[in-house]
Amino acid sequence: MQRRGKVLSWIAGGVLALLAALLIVVATFDWNRVKPFIADKVSQAIGRPFAINGELGVDWRRDRNGRGPGSWLPWPEFTARDISIANPDWTAQPQFAHLDALHFRLSLPALLAHRIEVPTLQLVRPTVDLERDKSGRASWEFALPANTAPSVWKLQLGTIGFDQGVITLDDAASRVKLKLVVEPLQAAIPYAQIVAQQSSEAREQAGRTAGAAATKVMAGGDATPERIGQPTASTAYQFGWTANGSYQGSPLRGKGRTGAVLALQDASLPFPLQADLRIGDNRIALVGTLTDPLHLGALDVRLWLSGSSMARLYPITGVTLPDTPPYATEGHLKAELHRGGSRYSYQNFRGRVGGSDLAGNLLFVTGGARPKLSGELHSKLLQFADLAPLIGADSSTHKAQRGDATPQPADKLLPVEPFRTDRWQAMDADVTFAGARIVRGEALPIDSLSTHLVMDNGALHLDPLSFGLAGGTVRSNVTLDGSRTPMRGVLKLDARHLKLKQLFPTFEPMRTSFGEINGHAALDAQGNSVAALLGSANGELKLLMNDGAISKTLLETAGLNVANIVIGKLFGDKTVPINCAATDMAATDGLFDMRLFVFDTDDAVVNVTGTVNFASEKLDLDVKPHTKGLRVFSLRSPLYVHGTLKNPDVGVHAGPLLARGAGAVALGTVAAPAALLALIAPSHGDGGDNTCRKVLQQLRGADTTQTRPHR
Repeated sequence: MQRRGKVLSWIAGGVLALLAALLIVVATFDWNRVKPFIADKVSQAIGRPFAINGELGVDWRRDRNGRGPGSWLPWPEFTARDISIANPDWTAQPQFAHLDALHFRLSLPALLAHRIEVPTLQLVRPTVDLERDKSGRASWEFALPANTAPSVWKLQLGTIGFDQGVITLDDAASRVKLKLVVEPLQAAIPYAQIVAQQSSEAREQAGRTAGAAATKVMAGGDATPERIGQPTASTAYQFGWTANGSYQGSPLRGKGRTGAVLALQDASLPFPLQADLRIGDNRIALVGTLTDPLHLGALDVRLWLSGSSMARLYPITGVTLPDTPPYATEGHLKAELHRGGSRYSYQNFRGRVGGSDLAGNLLFVTGGARPKLSGELHSKLLQFADLAPLIGADSSTHKAQRGDATPQPADKLLPVEPFRTDRWQAMDADVTFAGARIVRGEALPIDSLSTHLVMDNGALHLDPLSFGLAGGTVRSNVTLDGSRTPMRGVLKLDARHLKLKQLFPTFEPMRTSFGEINGHAALDAQGNSVAALLGSANGELKLLMNDGAISKTLLETAGLNVANIVIGKLFGDKTVPINCAATDMAATDGLFDMRLFVFDTDDAVVNVTGTVNFASEKLDLDVKPHTKGLRVFSLRSPLYVHGTLKNPDVGVHAGPLLARGAGAVALGTVAAPAALLALIAPSHGDGGDNTCRKVLQQLRGADTTQTRPHR
C-alpha cells in the first residue's frame, strides 16, 4: 500500500508540475511570435490565406459567471486582433471574413487529455462577404485538404457571443444582393411571446393585402390551435437581424430574430426562427423552430404568404402557381431538408384569394427529375370573377396590379395574355380542387366546381373539370400541352339539364319556365393564349335551349353584346318567349360556320347563317326572320351582322337576299338538324316531351335544303 501511495503521489506531483510549467509558459510567452505558425497551419487547413494582423496576447481573468471553486481562480483569456480570411482571386471583395478582435478562454487541464475546451468565445464586429459568380463559383466553398485520418484532438465550444455582425451576399447566379445585420437583443425574449406577436402582425398584413375577411379567416383557426415548432421550456430568441437588398430584380427588406449561436451546435436543441420579409409586393412571414440547423434538419414553422398574385411567388419558391387576385394564406409548414432532395408540407392552411376562401394541404417534393406539387384544395365560397386571371380575362387594372405586361388590344375581345408554359416544365403536379359554391354576382349562380389537375412534363390536364350549374351539370376534360410550341389545347365538354329558371333567377319570365339548356363541344386547337387557341380551333359546338325567353335587357345584363343588338333590332325591348333555340357550328382553323342557328318563337322562326372568325374576331352573319302564317311580325327584312366581336355592326339589308340564297325562307335550309337530336334529354317530369324535338323534326323532314354560299 505504501508503494502504491508513493506512485500516486509521484503522478499527482508530475501533473501539478506540468500544469505549473504550462501556466508559466502561458503567462510569460510572447504569443506574437507564434502568429506566423498559426497563420500557416490555419491557411493550410482551410485552403485560404489566414492572418492575425494585430496583437495576440493573453490576460488572466476570473469567470464571474462560473460556479464552484474554479470560478475563484483566474484563467487565461486570449485576444487576437484584426483577423482576416481572404477570398479567392476572382471575387470583387478581397476578404471573405474579418474580425476586429477575437476573445476566448481556454481550459488548460483539458489540453492534457487532448481536448480543446473553449468555455467562452467572443467575436468583435465580425463581417462576412459571400459571393457567387454566374458560372457557379462560390466564395463560401473551401478547398479543404483531403485527410482521412481522425484527429486525436477534440474541440468543445461553450458560450459564443458577438456585439454586431454584418453579412453581405452578392449572388450573380440567383440575382440576389443582400446585406444582413445581426445584433444581440438587450434581453432574451420567450418563444411564445414572439409567436403571438408575429401571428398578430402577419394577420394584420393579410387584411391590408386581401381584405378584412382574410384576417377573420386566419383568426378562425385559433379555435383549434396547433403547436408551432418544437420548443422546450427554455427556448428563447437572443439575436435580432435586419436585411436589405434585392431578389431577382425586386427590392427585398425584412427583419427577424433567432436563437443563441450555441444552439446551432446541438442537434437536439430546437433553434428558434422568426422572419418577416417583403420581396417586391410579396410578404413572407414565419415563426417556429429548426432542428439541427448546421445539417439542415427539420423545419417546423407557421408560415404566412400574401401578395398581389400567387404567380409572383414562382421566382422565390420555384413552385408554379396561377395568376390570381390579391391573396393571403396562413398554414403549418413542415420541411425535411436534405441536400439530395427535400419535402415541404404546407398543412391545414387557410386564407383568401380575391373574394374567395381557400384551404387545404399541399406537399412539395424536390430531388426527382422534376419537383412535384401534390395535395387537395377546397373553397366554401368561390367568386367567379377570381377565376378570370387564370385565362387572362381580368381587367387591365388588375393585370397591372399582378404584374402582367401584356396589353390587351383595344379592338380585341378575346384575352391575348400568354400562358406561362415555360414554368409548366419546371415541376409536375397532382392536385384536386373542390368549390362548394361559386357566385357570379346575383345574376348567374354556379352551384359548385371540382377538378383534378395533373401537370406532367409541361402538359396540363384538367380531368375532369366539372361544374354544378343551375340544377344541371357541366363536365369537361381539358388538356393544354405546354411542352409543344405552339401549345396544343383539347377541350371536350358536355352540358346537361341547365335549368333556365335557375340560370337566370332575376329574369321574371324565366321564373316559371321548365326549359333547359343542353350542349356539347369538342375542340382541338393550338396557341399560347385564349385568343390564339380559339383562332385556330377545329371541331364542333352544339347547343339547345327549349321553353325559354329572351329580351334585349337580359342579353345586355349577361354581357352578350352582339346578341343584345340583334334582338333589339328584331323585337325591340319586349320579352319574347322562345320555343326552341338550336345551334350547330363547325370550326375549321378558327372559322366557326353556322351549320344551324335557329330560334323558334310563337310569331316567327329566325335563321342565322354565316361565319364567325375567331382568328380575326370578324363577324359575317345574316339574320333572317320568317313570319309564321298570317301573323304580323314587326321586322321581316333580313339583318346583317358585320364588324368584330368587340365592335359589331348590325343593320337591315336594303333589299331581299335573292343573290345570297333565295330559298332560305324555307325551314329546309338547315342541313343537319339530326345531329342535335342527341342533345335532347328528357326533362324531369316531362315524359320526354320537348319543344326542340318538334322543331328539329320539322327541320329534318323539310323537302328542300339549301346552304348559304360563303363570300
